[in-house]
Amino acid sequence: MPTITGHLGLDHYVTDLSTDSGHALLADEPLANGGENMGPSPGELLAAALTACTCITVRLYADRKGWPLQRIETEVSFAPTADHVVRHLSRQIRLAGELTAEQRQRLLQVANACPVHKALTAGVPIETALAE
Repeated sequence: MPTITGHLGLDHYVTDLSTDSGHALLADEPLANGGENMGPSPGELLAAALTACTCITVRLYADRKGWPLQRIETEVSFAPTADHVVRHLSRQIRLAGELTAEQRQRLLQVANACPVHKALTAGVPIETALAE
């Protein structure tokens, strides 16, 4: 099972994230929220996961079908509530290439089938325990 590990010391909110596949990221809060703005906020990372998953899933499908998708651009926006909870995501998808109307509609359906979209709409249960 892939794992992401976060480390937060005394740097207020700056969190070092690492994946077991060797990638490193930073997360933080904006200056307005008391952070140092050294990386995306957790809400931005959530939106980024949906953005990336949408692009990759649509590209994989179009490539498999041999469709002339030249470019996909996905923009995800959100407005966190006062308690920093992301309760709504808005996604805009732009497809470039000589695609038919039917192909465009199918790619929109495929976007809704990306794994992150499925997880978000299904409401993923989260188990939490203190590690020793």
